[in-house]
Amino acid sequence: MNEAKSPAVDCDKAATLLESLTELVIRAGDAILAVDRPAMKVTGKDDGSPVTEADLAADRIIVEGLARLAPRISLLSEERVHLAKPPYKDSFFLIDPLDGTKEFVAGRNEFTVNVALVTHGAPLLGIVGAPALGLIWRGIVGKGAERLTLRDSKVSQAVPIKTRPCPPRGAPWTAAVSRSHGDARTEAFIDARGGAERAVLGSAVKFGRVAEGAVDIYPRLSPTSEWDVAAGAAVVVAAGGTVTDSHGSPLHFGLGRDDFLVPEFIAWGDPAAAS
Repeated sequence: MNEAKSPAVDCDKAATLLESLTELVIRAGDAILAVDRPAMKVTGKDDGSPVTEADLAADRIIVEGLARLAPRISLLSEERVHLAKPPYKDSFFLIDPLDGTKEFVAGRNEFTVNVALVTHGAPLLGIVGAPALGLIWRGIVGKGAERLTLRDSKVSQAVPIKTRPCPPRGAPWTAAVSRSHGDARTEAFIDARGGAERAVLGSAVKFGRVAEGAVDIYPRLSPTSEWDVAAGAAVVVAAGGTVTDSHGSPLHFGLGRDDFLVPEFIAWGDPAAAS
């Protein structure tokens, strides 16, 4: 369903969807892992980003699954953005079937499947699956977050996660930075705080590391797409953190502004550090 009007979903209703949505993310991850990377065809989109049969297979599994699971809730997927009908004012699913396609094509393991449920412009539920790592980070804002460990496509362990307090300014701290999308503003922001150690990571894995308290902050002060951000943002907030722009203002999703671009964001493990 791609119409922009659908019922608003609260956190209690979101909780009833969590397990079924997680199963969709696991199935999409399995489809990605089944693709023969050395032999697959890679094509380019109009914006120059790559797309593969793995992206499309994961997209198909998630979209078809959502049509059965929650047919009245609108959806927006990276691979179906041409069907989008913004603004999405109530609730909608925001999907990146394969975040980190460049990492996937390069043969690395830091790529993710991202599914978010956004209500009134704010991510409410987020699931970030890293199939090659056997991990899923998931959370519902107001109900907490957890990290799942997978074995043979089944959940073998579920551990509650929390973000950690940020060290005082000038003390050692860790910033997640992108392996594929560095930019001068982000580097200047990190350098200005002093004492930073950089954790170079791919895809929405960076959000997961903030949410579980392994990393203090994940800044990206250059544009990226809403489907790259929403699921991870929900997990970070559910784990006790916050996600803002560089001025401390909240992000908004689904309005269709500038092709669904997020101009900048900072994922803070410690909300006090954002003030």
